[in-house]
Amino acid sequence: MSRVSPSPSRRLLLAGALAAVSAAVTGCSSASEASTSGGPKRLRIGYFAFPSGDLIVKNRKLLEQALPDHKITWIKFDSGAGVNQAFLGQSLDIAALGSSPFARGVSGSSPIPYKVAWILDVAGDNEALVVRKDTGISDVAGLEGGTIGTPFASTSHYSLLAALETAGLKTSDVKLVDLQPQAILAAWQRGDIDAAYVWLPTLDELRTNGTQLTSSREIGGAGRPTLDLAVVSDDLIAEDPRAIAVWRRAQAEALRLLKSDPDGSVEAVAAELGISAADAGAQLKQGVFLTPKQVASAAWLGTDSNPGKLLTYVTDTGRFLADQRQVDAAPSEDAVRRAFYLKGLSDAVK
Repeated sequence: MSRVSPSPSRRLLLAGALAAVSAAVTGCSSASEASTSGGPKRLRIGYFAFPSGDLIVKNRKLLEQALPDHKITWIKFDSGAGVNQAFLGQSLDIAALGSSPFARGVSGSSPIPYKVAWILDVAGDNEALVVRKDTGISDVAGLEGGTIGTPFASTSHYSLLAALETAGLKTSDVKLVDLQPQAILAAWQRGDIDAAYVWLPTLDELRTNGTQLTSSREIGGAGRPTLDLAVVSDDLIAEDPRAIAVWRRAQAEALRLLKSDPDGSVEAVAAELGISAADAGAQLKQGVFLTPKQVASAAWLGTDSNPGKLLTYVTDTGRFLADQRQVDAAPSEDAVRRAFYLKGLSDAVK
């Protein structure tokens, strides 16, 4: 099938796209190619080492059990920027992705060929802005002149920009440094940065000798919510919609398990993150997890024919990023609407 050609700026990203993906994925054929050759269909799934239902699906092998005719590969990413590059390189079929990098992905004349198909969670206290205690800073305005680390093009980056604006600071009033979570921790320990906006589990390590100034729960409550979404490639929608339906049902089951089997959910997340059950439980409590029916409601992702409020959230995020000169131009509401895949969503959450 025809593919969307990337714009010149996205062609630059393509050069590094395959390098952003693990070696396990490089060279893998698409689902249709594998099927044609007589082998199993492939599903390449991008995920984050972040407490959510996605880790329960992975740990309990819910997808592998439901799709025995598919070869499923899970690839870990550090941030949404890497996920976007991997989709540009046609190296992913499904992936977790923050609402801010998703807004970036659907901006411009050649949007990334994927669509949002699920909501994993709403950012709460699991993403926050923390400052080193030895700085003596007690509010966001006090960061003027300081150095702040955050993964650029992430939901944390978006929330940080919103926090600075609310405090009356411009980005030129601080020094922003593009760092992935583990690099943030190292820079923090060396004293290279004064503050960081990042997510769990790195966030909890910073809190041990840091002061939290604000969180994504507070920023979202003030009108700029961020979410962890899940997107599916246009190719997968065209070639293997059944896999998407099964994957959605697995995600819905994981959200139910978070409420019906909290102990088992904690064990699964702890195993995936390599941390204690106590730490996993504490981290899960900091997130906001919807019920499957809420995901498919008008308040969030929407119904089969009508996008929900997520449409407004993503559109507003795109406008904010454009105002902050983080993207060349904000995506129109129609462009965002076209990047929703809602077919069959109601059946998946029953």
